[in-house]
Amino acid sequence: MSIIVSDVSYHYFNQHTLFESVSFSVSRGGKVSLIGNNGVGKSTLLKLLAGELMPSFGNIRTESKPYYVPQQINIKEQTIAEALGVSEKLNALNAIFGGASEQVYYDTLNDDWEVENRCRQALEYWGLEGIELDSSISLLSGGEKTKVLLAGLALHKPEIVLLDEPTNHLDLSARKILYEYIQNTKTTVVVVSHDVSLLNLLDTTYELSPKGIRLYGGNYDFYREQKEIEDRSLEQQIDAEQTALRVARKKAQEVRERQEKRTSQGERSKQKGGIARIVMNARGNLAENSSAKLREKHSNIIDNTRQRLSALRDRQLQNTELKIDFEDTKLHNGKILISAHELNFGYVKDKFLWQSPIDIEIRSGDRIHIRGNNGCGKTTFLKLLLGELSPIQGKVIRSDFSYVYLDQEYEQVNQPLTVLELAEQYNKDNLADYEIKIRLNRALFPLESWNKNCQTLSGGECMRLYLCCLMISNHIPDIFVLDEPTNNLDLSSLSILMETIKNYRGTVLIISHDEYFINEIGVTNSIQL
Repeated sequence: MSIIVSDVSYHYFNQHTLFESVSFSVSRGGKVSLIGNNGVGKSTLLKLLAGELMPSFGNIRTESKPYYVPQQINIKEQTIAEALGVSEKLNALNAIFGGASEQVYYDTLNDDWEVENRCRQALEYWGLEGIELDSSISLLSGGEKTKVLLAGLALHKPEIVLLDEPTNHLDLSARKILYEYIQNTKTTVVVVSHDVSLLNLLDTTYELSPKGIRLYGGNYDFYREQKEIEDRSLEQQIDAEQTALRVARKKAQEVRERQEKRTSQGERSKQKGGIARIVMNARGNLAENSSAKLREKHSNIIDNTRQRLSALRDRQLQNTELKIDFEDTKLHNGKILISAHELNFGYVKDKFLWQSPIDIEIRSGDRIHIRGNNGCGKTTFLKLLLGELSPIQGKVIRSDFSYVYLDQEYEQVNQPLTVLELAEQYNKDNLADYEIKIRLNRALFPLESWNKNCQTLSGGECMRLYLCCLMISNHIPDIFVLDEPTNNLDLSSLSILMETIKNYRGTVLIISHDEYFINEIGVTNSIQL
């Protein structure tokens, strides 16, 4: 086995348990995904595998030191060479070429005379041409930092690779390079991701939850099929327990009725006489004791069945995905909302973002995907269409429409307010207090979360809360504008957003590198920048 995890638990410093008694293994060359809702400890488990954290209990064994690409790359002071782990070799190479003859330099270089060329080739492979190895990594964007660390795969050729949300900031061309690597590598790979296209390239799925870890022997599509089978089985168990509860109640009722009938007959017999009173009392006591035991037996059966049914319904509630449906927009299909003619823009004088000016017409009901690599001006293009920026060249004509802008950080929710306070801000129609709280509960925000600060919410929680606030305000936008909305969502939150947009009957403008999401929401047209 390449990785063996035995009975591992992890506790925070405040003794809060993140997960407990987790055991699993990954065979040599295995390609494994680790999925689960935000907050269950997926990233922490990867850090434990990488050796960056130590488990509170249990053991982790790996055949070799894993190569780890974290979700948040916070290496600010390092150069590109240091981030790639080749700075000492490059320093030794430069010293030798500069005339140094000390053995320590030759030992450090270890005959890797092509290390600089290999670095440049690896960086160019990931689209990072022209980046100097001695420049600071802090100057790069999030996507470029991820590409630098991914370039290290070719340099170090590790036997074990750990990837935490590697496609979060990658454009489509870089994602395809990563997909190709995953498909062709013989290396052991463990991936935490919500990118369904990537998850479907991995042949084993582990689901981490507060109950532990569970193996599903297939890719993500296989996992979803198994979950659907489990959901159907759960429904059948609930139906069976409901039937058992009805039968138990009916039998308990029959016992009560028989006892009442016997009691009534006994009273009549007493009144008629003919049997000694002491015998009658003894019989009555015996019957009463037998009936009491029978009632207790049926009462226990009913209580146990209720408990099983309650537990099954709790499981069903946990598995049920939130559904948020907006009413149809009032605009008729085909109405021209935005017309752009000879459109171009530049942040630097006399330097345009796009080689050719852009012409586009957006009509009500369109679903338009704005495509392009990182840095090509996709967000700027959206802002020009919406009137948040003025074009340097050309013009934009807009009709009357309302829109909602969802970005990857869900900035509308990132405020120093509690969950309940933000919901109340959106109560434009003066709904009763209990109506707001009902909607929060439906959006999976129970009573204990109402005083939670919005700035501490996860990406999925921000998304759910904002959609809930829109429903509280009864605001059905004419256009949903989505700017990389899936980057910080776990799989269940991704599914909620995907179904919401899929069922929404209005206009959608979307920037996304997630092809699975794009295909599922039914894009009708695309524009390449």
